[in-house]
Amino acid sequence: MRKLYFLLPGLGGRFACGGLWAELKTLRLVQQICSAEVVTYRQREPNTWFLPDLLQSRSPASLQDVIFVVSWGFDVAKLITQLQSYPVVYHAHSAGYRLRLPGRIPIITVSRNTLGYWGQQAPHSLIYYLPNQISDEFVDRQQPRDLDVLVQARKSSSYLLQQLIPVLQKHCQVTVINGYVEDLVGLFNRAKIYLYDSAEYWAQQGVSEGFGLQPLEAIASGCQVFSSLNGGLSDYLDPGFNCHKIAGYAIDYDVERILKVLKSPSPLVPDSLLAEYRAAHILQRLPVILGEINDFFDRYAQYQQLIPPLTPRRIAQLRAQQFWHKLNRKLQRQR
Repeated sequence: MRKLYFLLPGLGGRFACGGLWAELKTLRLVQQICSAEVVTYRQREPNTWFLPDLLQSRSPASLQDVIFVVSWGFDVAKLITQLQSYPVVYHAHSAGYRLRLPGRIPIITVSRNTLGYWGQQAPHSLIYYLPNQISDEFVDRQQPRDLDVLVQARKSSSYLLQQLIPVLQKHCQVTVINGYVEDLVGLFNRAKIYLYDSAEYWAQQGVSEGFGLQPLEAIASGCQVFSSLNGGLSDYLDPGFNCHKIAGYAIDYDVERILKVLKSPSPLVPDSLLAEYRAAHILQRLPVILGEINDFFDRYAQYQQLIPPLTPRRIAQLRAQQFWHKLNRKLQRQR
């Protein structure tokens, strides 16, 4: 099995976010299967390879026995160009970056939503599904909950922050978190309801919600969740059964539904919902995925009859062929 180098811009500071923590969790799981480590490319980190240094110190031939894992969406195009001579895998969290990936780059997606996106955009690439991990610490501690409604300001919509919350505050206690939370498990176990509305944020970014860890972590911790359903959230959220849809038609209707749920006991979370995202299940999938990718890189250079990529030009040609085929059939029927 080849060694995996997970390429990240940095390990903290301005790069600290849910996507970074999710990627580091995946790295630690991979390390239980094969050799893997972080390589940074924007910010130097102690005791960590910096990509320019790594490429300068190693010959191209020696790096054929490793796989570079790229994931930071806005940097992927530049990185795959820089690493075009080496085995590369794209670990796709979000969709919508308008990337054109060559068929030689396998894609591992963190949600079925992203899986479907890349199934359309890169139909001739190897594509796999490997969900993000929900740590085992995210459980319902069965303790008293002293927070009525919890909101994290980051990624929240203007509707949620500027319209819904001011009205909701007249009826119950609303706690808005504006910074990094050290003990998110503890916070979720204190809250009765968690509000999450990221559709507006991701629409502004021009890309999709890749997974949406917080709503699932909140559900695992016993919170009742009101959430948007955009992007990867649609993988696991099921309104009326394990969550409620936020921003439902009218502000007063949202308030009415939230206050009703606030008075009702939290439903039991089925193990089947969370099992897919726990480490044990992911570790069952990893050897299969990594084994197939490793085998692909052992062989891909020997293949000559490549499938033509589905480029805009190719799509235009197919549409033209379809048009003339339909026209010819119509003319034949008229004769």
